[in-house]
Amino acid sequence: MSAARPDPARERILGGVYAFCAYFLWGFLPLYFLTLSPTGPWEIVAWRIVFSLLFCIVLIAVLRSWRRFRDIVRQRRLLFWTAVAGMLIYVNWQVFLIGTLTGHVLETSLGYFINPIVTVLLGVLVLRERLRLTQWIAIGVAALAVLVIVLGYGTFPWISLSLAVSFGLYGLVKKQIGPAVDAVSGLTLESFWLLPIAIVQLIVVGATTGITLGAAGPWHAVLLSLAGVFTATPLLFFAAGARRAPLVLIGLLQFVAPILQFVIGVWLLGEPMPPERWVGFGLVWLALTVLTVDSVVFARRARGVSDVAAIT
Repeated sequence: MSAARPDPARERILGGVYAFCAYFLWGFLPLYFLTLSPTGPWEIVAWRIVFSLLFCIVLIAVLRSWRRFRDIVRQRRLLFWTAVAGMLIYVNWQVFLIGTLTGHVLETSLGYFINPIVTVLLGVLVLRERLRLTQWIAIGVAALAVLVIVLGYGTFPWISLSLAVSFGLYGLVKKQIGPAVDAVSGLTLESFWLLPIAIVQLIVVGATTGITLGAAGPWHAVLLSLAGVFTATPLLFFAAGARRAPLVLIGLLQFVAPILQFVIGVWLLGEPMPPERWVGFGLVWLALTVLTVDSVVFARRARGVSDVAAIT
């Protein structure tokens, strides 16, 4: 007997649940990293790389996917792109930790709000895609938001833009890799390429401020050791969701993480929100609304055209 084909409707719902879980966990990451005090951002990222690699190796062993991993390692093109992806996600992790632990959670939130717009812009600059008028309007409004923050708030939002650009480029590289590299193998290789950087950072931290793992109590050591789990788990949820849920649904759910980070920054951590920052965020939200409505309308039109073609 042949295996029963999965129900498409159930798969879409399941994919949405997986994707929501991923973004929900990503949204609460600032609270986790803040509990790791007195560990600084450079040491946390270093341990995050080390424990992510160990966690992924265990997963590969449990899932018995060594053959698939070896097939990936034998392809130089995939090795190159996983190395590039590793460097981009390293920049993203490091900037995110610096922002979170220096009282700039709102800037990290803004970065992930801007990320969808950066992704659209990269499609033009790198993939030579043609944008619709509404997409250009969204990009223009987002650029105006950055200008308002720079002029009104008096600082260049380097944390926000670094996060948006690095994660946008990371997504672009993942698109180049495609389904040839699964989530666990990809994170394993990315962590492996970053291992020398992690070792150097731990040596520097040890020689300057001192390593905190094991020096701040057993509970702190356990929490810090879980950095790999907290890194890999939402990524695996996202991979499972992206395979099942429509892109439009994924696009809508991606706002869950920055919304949670925004709430944490404003209401839990009490970060300042002067009027000019509200205006900047408001313009970004307006741009995202335009972009989201355009995506939904375009997806419905494309579905209608495909339905007509199927009938005829």
